[in-house]
Amino acid sequence: MQGMSVAAQRVWRTLVMGVLVGLLVFLACASWLQYARADLDFLRATLSLYLHGPHGLLLRIAYCVLAVAIALLGWALYSELRGAARRGLPAVLFSMAGLGLAAVAIGDSWLPQYAPLLAPLVHGLAAQTAFLCVTVAMLLQAWCFSRDSRWRALHRWAWWWAWLTFAGLWLHVLWRESPRGLGQKLVIVMVVGWLLMVALALWRRLHKEPAETTGSGHNGSHIQPRETSP
Repeated sequence: MQGMSVAAQRVWRTLVMGVLVGLLVFLACASWLQYARADLDFLRATLSLYLHGPHGLLLRIAYCVLAVAIALLGWALYSELRGAARRGLPAVLFSMAGLGLAAVAIGDSWLPQYAPLLAPLVHGLAAQTAFLCVTVAMLLQAWCFSRDSRWRALHRWAWWWAWLTFAGLWLHVLWRESPRGLGQKLVIVMVVGWLLMVALALWRRLHKEPAETTGSGHNGSHIQPRETSP
């Protein structure tokens, strides 16, 4: 995050750490529910079915935590990337994915009781928006990595992982005879895994940048020049 004050960099490091924690909390919650909800078939029950019944509130909260983490990661990457690699569209799509995910969690909290006919429509549109926006954002963001020399090493992993996730999503959508629960959960794991990989790389990058900047001649107002021996 070139040109930022030290205080601003600390804020971003804290936020990215929060993203990592949020992603791990979601994974832990969703994984635990696979064992806690013995009434649901792991292979056939999609994750959205766990939003209702025992521990449903816990998963709805985890959905909202994940939604915030996705949006924050998108804008943190936008702030970090430079030059031709900095594109606003991935951040916007990540934010839309977060809004869609939050709409699923919040809508499923009260719509089934107060608007039972509307609830399936809202849930379907919000869930489709979340999946489509996040996978397209992953592809675009991975492409942007190739245009920043500092992120180019991550480009290949992020690019092919994003394509595999995108293909997995459409396989799940089009192959109606597949185990619906297992297919959806695999796509979710691939999405969250990609987000974790990128968030961890960003967190490391934010801790590395101040050391790089110290000797670069930039941000001179924040870094005192070091004495050199004659």
